[in-house]
Amino acid sequence: MLSTAGGVVFTGTNEGDAVAADSRSGIELWRYAAGAPIYAPPTTYMIDGRQYVIMPSGLTLTAFALPTTTTR
Repeated sequence: MLSTAGGVVFTGTNEGDAVAADSRSGIELWRYAAGAPIYAPPTTYMIDGRQYVIMPSGLTLTAFALPTTTTR
């Protein structure tokens, strides 16, 4: 399980789903069928100011780009 400063929690399931949920309400934001069990925890990294989350499943790594926010 991984929690971000933006209030989103990421986890993977034994059934092969990558799941993102709101950390306060627990409401599921999205679910992605990776096609193989996700046993390892997600990892986050940044490139050029954009944050990504990697979900390892089977022999595959799937990266998700997190939404960018603008400050006004």
